[in-house]
Amino acid sequence: MKEEKLRELLHSLSMTEKIGQLIQVPGNMLHAEGQELGVRDELGIGEELLKNVGSTLNVVGAEQVRRVQEEYLKHSSAKIPLLFMADIIYGFRTVYPIPLALGCSFEPELLRRLCAATAQESVAGGAQVTFSPMGDLVRDARWGRCLESTGEDPTMNAAYVRACVEGFQEGLSGKTGEPAESGAATKTGEPEQARHPENAPARGIASCVKHFAAYGAAEGGRDYNTVDMSERRLRQDYLPSYRAGVEAGCEMIMTSFNIVDGIPSTGNRWLMQDVLRKEWGFEGVVITDYAAIAELITHGVARDKKEAAQLAMEAGVDIDMCTGCYAGSLEELIKEGKISQEQLDEAVWRVLSLKNKLGLFEDPFRGADAAAEQELYLREEFRALAREAAVKCSVLLENRNGLLPLAPTAGSGAKLALIGPFADNRDALGMWAIHGDQDAVVTIRQAFSETPGLDFDWTEGCETLLADDYADLPALVENGGRSCWSEEKKEAEWSRAMALAEGADVAVLALGEDTVQGGEGGSRTRLTIPGDQMRLLREVRKRVSSVVVVLFAGRPLVLDEVKELADAVLLVWYPGTEGGTAIRDMLFGVSEPQGRLSMSLPRSVGQLPLYYNAFSTGRPYDGKTVNRFFSRYTDCPNTPLYPYGYGLSYHTAEYGPVQLDSHTLNGGGSITARAAVTNTGSRDGVETVQLYLQDVTGSVVRPVRELKGVKKLALKAGETGIAEFTITEEMLSFYGKDMQYRAEPGLFRVGICPDSSGELGAEFELV
Repeated sequence: MKEEKLRELLHSLSMTEKIGQLIQVPGNMLHAEGQELGVRDELGIGEELLKNVGSTLNVVGAEQVRRVQEEYLKHSSAKIPLLFMADIIYGFRTVYPIPLALGCSFEPELLRRLCAATAQESVAGGAQVTFSPMGDLVRDARWGRCLESTGEDPTMNAAYVRACVEGFQEGLSGKTGEPAESGAATKTGEPEQARHPENAPARGIASCVKHFAAYGAAEGGRDYNTVDMSERRLRQDYLPSYRAGVEAGCEMIMTSFNIVDGIPSTGNRWLMQDVLRKEWGFEGVVITDYAAIAELITHGVARDKKEAAQLAMEAGVDIDMCTGCYAGSLEELIKEGKISQEQLDEAVWRVLSLKNKLGLFEDPFRGADAAAEQELYLREEFRALAREAAVKCSVLLENRNGLLPLAPTAGSGAKLALIGPFADNRDALGMWAIHGDQDAVVTIRQAFSETPGLDFDWTEGCETLLADDYADLPALVENGGRSCWSEEKKEAEWSRAMALAEGADVAVLALGEDTVQGGEGGSRTRLTIPGDQMRLLREVRKRVSSVVVVLFAGRPLVLDEVKELADAVLLVWYPGTEGGTAIRDMLFGVSEPQGRLSMSLPRSVGQLPLYYNAFSTGRPYDGKTVNRFFSRYTDCPNTPLYPYGYGLSYHTAEYGPVQLDSHTLNGGGSITARAAVTNTGSRDGVETVQLYLQDVTGSVVRPVRELKGVKKLALKAGETGIAEFTITEEMLSFYGKDMQYRAEPGLFRVGICPDSSGELGAEFELV
């Protein structure tokens, strides 16, 4: 629809029809089967307003979307199509590794490809907006939503968010058919029915970057908790990823649950208006997280729903997700002059503009097509992409004496035992794969069984959880979401596991964090592997000469005992639909695990928050000096068990010294840093080379090091490659004492390293 016609439509709407566009309801209110997530009170939306709501969430499936849209348009007075939004976080029907795992790829282009594939499935399934990517920087493994973040580094997080937005929205402007005035939805005419010309299918899905802002910095790692930090840290570390999403053209921003400088984000005018819209120029739609406007009351900044609605509108929030605040208060606020008609119209205009960009006035179903959905469902190219991603995201933490890769066939003479609760567990997609097909998941046992000549036996051995591990376990069991083993089954499984271990040469233990322990509301104070799994590992270790741990997780875990007991540890996170196939291929050397840690793995929960790019303090501890009067723990090293960027491979590599083409960087210019990297192993491999910089002296304290570049070198056995990086003044910029963003002259150190613990051995001056 042309802008002129869209303006006419806006001005033709009644007050009720306008307010309706700013309200999102769960699918059950539209008589649809949807995933109703979160916590809310009764919405209290009247019948007339309900007929004109602007959007719904987690109603997916082409047939269902078409049915709901058709039924809605029959009764809506405005005849403006619904917008269908969904939690499509790391895959739709085909599920990819969790974002925290994807961060371990150090390959933003991979995320772009995954999101573009996800958009294809999603559009055919009727989804039009995805609540992804999550741009939250996270440095505290206690937080359950670690699994949705790409990690602890601002530079990489920004790159990943940009790639995700570009992938989701690839081809977004290519709407179904050409906009036609005759197809425009107006109050006097029905919208033109769907057209699906073969040469112009609907493409791309609108991306909503979340949670704005700093949600990942919740105190104590406890979900929904307070966030309190300086503006400098907020701007330097936490805002860049959201800004990258805006610069990439994301269509929506979602507010966070937490406070920023004492004011909840959903009512934070400085954050939403001054920063997001004025500084960054964002012109898209701002939506709340689930029921967040009503939570302004609980936070203690609004007296009632009416005042909460006023604060949210003044902050620039366009869509109220699943509360009755806008529905019950906006008209009265406008009549009282507390909210202007112009404010309402601006918000409605942004919603209408998004619907127009998506082509909904020409095709209210926007490519929702049951035949296309079936054709795209778990398509082999998507499954192949999922396998590739799982390999690139899995992190090899230990490999003593080169135990991995294992010999692949019975002809090797080795007897293999596959033991553990994740050996044949299809419930290992992670907490937010809510639209994925668990039945399509390839487990390790299944992949092993499909390998010709592989001699193995398997058993679970124990459950993933015990009651002490999860406070709500009794409720989960009672509501049918989980079953607990009988004492007879526990004894039988345990006995079988011990027998298999005693008869095996190699035991592969599939262990990990239960899915329900992570995700939203999944904060933990104990980060060890739950249940009887550690006891299982200890007892198997006594009975077999070689132990491989394949570890499933949605956050960094404390693995000090695992490191001591296992000969090899492969961290696969929640690897997605093709996880079992990828794991099998890595264990037997068909492919090489390529992941490098996107979050530091702690030695103890007491170290948290833990991150590599910290400040030195006035009394930095060198790890050697016998003196308590330094910034240190007396019972634990300061360093992580495994540092950010760490990961082993089946090849080995040797790094030469950093060479600079100049030791002086003139403002506006650049210098080149390079290092020779040699594959010293007997296998070809891919080396993830990382560039770290340190600003030695600044007007404000600077981190001990910061990641500024990554290069992947494919090296044949014995081959030497050159990792080369260009260093610019922009890479050295920060928010100084005057809060201006710029680089300051001075000394800088450079390291080209395999991970964040490497030496920074070269120096240059910025003049």
